[in-house]
Amino acid sequence: MSSLIETPDRTAAPGRTRLRPSRKVDAFVAPILTVLVLLSLWQIASWASPLREDLFPGPVAVAGKLPELLADGSLVSAVGTSLFRALSGFVIAVLIATPIALLLAHQPLLRQGVGPLVSAMQVLPSIAWVPAAIILFGLSDATIYTVLLLGAIPSIINGLLSGIDMIPTQYKALSKVLGASKREHILHIELPAALPGYVAGLRQGWAFAWRSLMAAELIAVGGSLALGVGSLLQRGRDLADLPLVMLVILTILLVGVLIELLFFAPIERKLMADRGMTRTGENNG
Repeated sequence: MSSLIETPDRTAAPGRTRLRPSRKVDAFVAPILTVLVLLSLWQIASWASPLREDLFPGPVAVAGKLPELLADGSLVSAVGTSLFRALSGFVIAVLIATPIALLLAHQPLLRQGVGPLVSAMQVLPSIAWVPAAIILFGLSDATIYTVLLLGAIPSIINGLLSGIDMIPTQYKALSKVLGASKREHILHIELPAALPGYVAGLRQGWAFAWRSLMAAELIAVGGSLALGVGSLLQRGRDLADLPLVMLVILTILLVGVLIELLFFAPIERKLMADRGMTRTGENNG
């Protein structure tokens, strides 16, 4: 029970508390234990199933595919290709979406006209863009990036707009009193104040970018396109190799979780700490 108790750190700044080390350990141990339990249940279900192992493979059978893919380098190459596409495409999406969101935030009439379209694009399944992109650009990287950008940009725009909408009106009045220009107001007041919503939009934008990329790679195969994770998934389907399919699905999940834990989660914690907030479940008790 002691690991569930949050006590003040006397070396921390006044008015702040810091989680005990055991609480931080729990944050890593709990997910690992959950994964181990789920894998164990999956393996037991596979052993108990009347289906053949190739139709209902357990974790052991799926893991048996890993040495083969590592030996020929296909898995590492596919993950590297997909990560490069996802990260570079996400950066491009941020560079496009951020100024568009700022423009819409300061042009109410334009926002009334374009805002609903952006929201509609956000709920449109990314896979719907793949046939049109293939017709326009063929089997090339342009097709992949088009689908990725159309999947990520709307979420980033809406996230930043949401963050700006939550800024108290007094901030704008105060910046005028202090003589700040419009550019100074945006850079030094608006963007910092909108950061929580902006980061939430970036997180969702990354999720849409990763999912859009998998959809594009799954359908757009061949031509001048390098093998990505989605293409590897398609190979497993063509070969009716369910262990390979399951291994690739787990790889997609693992990459998504690692990006979340190593990038977005630390940023969110810092933002909340700077604002004196904690997430639900991180309070005393």
